[in-house]
Amino acid sequence: VQLVESGGGLVQPGGSLRLSCVASGSNLTPDAVGWYRQALGKERELVARYAGAIIMYGDSVKGRFTISRDYVKKTVYLQMNSLKPDDTGVYYCNAVYGPSNYWGLGTQVTVSP
Repeated sequence: VQLVESGGGLVQPGGSLRLSCVASGSNLTPDAVGWYRQALGKERELVARYAGAIIMYGDSVKGRFTISRDYVKKTVYLQMNSLKPDDTGVYYCNAVYGPSNYWGLGTQVTVSP
């Protein structure tokens, strides 16, 4: 399974970005799929994910970020609104298929004036 992220970039505080993650290499629906991020010098943390039909968000993004998915396109999206400098980091797509855990290479998001 390969996961390819896109949509990152430089945005001013208060702005928006939409990330995409396209999966290839499997016709199965993942048991879980979503987004994590890692800021410089910090641990990787949950941003948003589907676990079956359940959606989970990290506390710091609730009300600002929205995860969605397109089963036909095998794509998961992350709409990020009201971005803050603390949202800066590398955003990784993650998918779980049974016992196997897959990660994309990440896309950089920088929130700065």
